[in-house]
Amino acid sequence: MTAVIETEQLTKHYGSHRGIIDVDLAVQPGEVFGFLGPNGAGKTTTIRILLDLIRPSSGHARVFGIESSADPVAIHRRIGYIPGEFALYDRLTGKQTLEYFANLRGGVDPAYQRSLIERFELDASRRFREYSKGNKQKVGAIAALQHRPELLILDEPTSGLDPLVQQTFFATLREAVRDGATVFLSSHILSEVEKSADRVAIIREGRIVKTDTVEGLRDLAHHQVELRFSGSVPASAFASLPGVSDLSAEDHVLRMRVAGAITPVVRAAAQYDLLDFVSREPSLEETFLAQYGRSSADAAPEAGSPVEVK
Repeated sequence: MTAVIETEQLTKHYGSHRGIIDVDLAVQPGEVFGFLGPNGAGKTTTIRILLDLIRPSSGHARVFGIESSADPVAIHRRIGYIPGEFALYDRLTGKQTLEYFANLRGGVDPAYQRSLIERFELDASRRFREYSKGNKQKVGAIAALQHRPELLILDEPTSGLDPLVQQTFFATLREAVRDGATVFLSSHILSEVEKSADRVAIIREGRIVKTDTVEGLRDLAHHQVELRFSGSVPASAFASLPGVSDLSAEDHVLRMRVAGAITPVVRAAAQYDLLDFVSREPSLEETFLAQYGRSSADAAPEAGSPVEVK
């Protein structure tokens, strides 16, 4: 079976600055493939090479078996793309913008376009410059979906969308996959990719560090837990619990990192006079800092870089 997306030792340097290094990917037909990494890891650089928006320094990128730089027009005909950041024509309405992209495709099914506008609850009569960030993202999503592409390349597609619209977006995405589409989904949000992807590649500092099924990556998941008690509680009661690390105590508050099941922590906390229990899933950025021991300075972009590398 020919991979829809395939890269071999794909490398891009921005002068003396790192882009991506020896990236190897293979996305199969009908697959939802998650591309995870902190901001600045190289996700957008990889996507731009796939679309021939920039050229690699070395290596190969093929989409539908076509070298990305050999015939990008043939590739673009068959894809839908949501960029991480985009600007469209301010004076056009949402409807005019969608029609513009539809005409570039040689036309789309008007009924399907209308159904997308209704599902995303977009006021298509307003000018693009009047839209909020979320509504602009809706226009981008509909433009990418309305021609029923074979491949969807999505770079942080839910940025700016409220939770209800995000649910609509992923429901629409699942329908596209059932109809035979392949999805390449770039994100820095671990939970977002967990809900939708079949397999995931993790990129860090321009290199692929792991490729696995979603189930195989659950060992990265952890929670930041804060327990507030009415009185003093011995930290030793939690230190030996499975999955607990980075335990700290301050006044009557315990903070810890919990990997895996949180049940042992809940049971231990129930033995004391617990006032408050807060648990949150960290961003992938925080997960990477914990997993690989990177400092905040390491995670920040290099000063003076002329290009924002994502």
